[in-house]
Amino acid sequence: MKQHTIKDSFSLSSVGLHTGLNITATFRPAPENTGVCLRRVDLPGQPCYQALADYVSGTERGTVLEHGKWKVSTVEHALSALYALGIDNCIIEVDGPEMPILDGSSRFFVREIQRVGMEEQEAEQRIYVVKEPIEYISEHGHRMRIEPCDHYEVDVTIAFQSNLLREQHATLTNLADYPGDIAAARTFCFVREIEPLLRVGLIKGGDLKNALVIYETELSQSGMDYFCDKMGQPRLDAKKLGYLSPLNYPNEPARHKLLDVIGDLSLLGMRLQGRIIAFKPGHTFNTQCVRRFRNQILSE
Repeated sequence: MKQHTIKDSFSLSSVGLHTGLNITATFRPAPENTGVCLRRVDLPGQPCYQALADYVSGTERGTVLEHGKWKVSTVEHALSALYALGIDNCIIEVDGPEMPILDGSSRFFVREIQRVGMEEQEAEQRIYVVKEPIEYISEHGHRMRIEPCDHYEVDVTIAFQSNLLREQHATLTNLADYPGDIAAARTFCFVREIEPLLRVGLIKGGDLKNALVIYETELSQSGMDYFCDKMGQPRLDAKKLGYLSPLNYPNEPARHKLLDVIGDLSLLGMRLQGRIIAFKPGHTFNTQCVRRFRNQILSE
């Protein structure tokens, strides 16, 4: 298979989830063997580095890449879209310390990649073919198994101690199905997680338009009023539990975790032929696995 880049540039803008700043990311075609690189155009010298597991420095509410003064947060949604649509080489220029959150999914990235199209290049793709099963298990019960398969496939199970979200499953057996089946799955979180972060001034760009928010532990009405006011939303009845916005898919949380797995595993720096089976994946565990996997491949 040949490498591909995008045919033309495009830009997307929105707030950043953590900073609340208005951020623009511009995607540009790149020469073969470039990989996917992120350039901080707001910094002196415009530092630019490839999106690789080597640079992961944090995983709090998203995957963070960092090298010296170069730092870009919440990279996983854009990386997921590029990988799923077969883009090997691309320069992403970003004018702030994180990617724009958009609606918390990858669908706008997918839409723009499909709009500008892709261009075949001369060089062959670098593909790692999984020949025998590899399994990673954490002390907290997270598991990732990467096993032989004649194509790329991802299977995800999530499990939470939650009355509204216990166990969900999602699978993707063909990357061609990603735009319709996965791309619109939004990042999700619980009100009980967000409310204390708001009180200390974090997630300044969060609202009900860029995340699927789950309300399962009843707050006082004054607590709910505070939450809605800080999120810039109309006030809600504190006694009404459930999802605070309509679901895009019945199992949207599991599908979003699958989206994240694809994005995080793209930090391997090459295409992968194999089946990924993930139980309770998260950015911390995902990036730990891909770093170990990358080191193993490079040592072979």
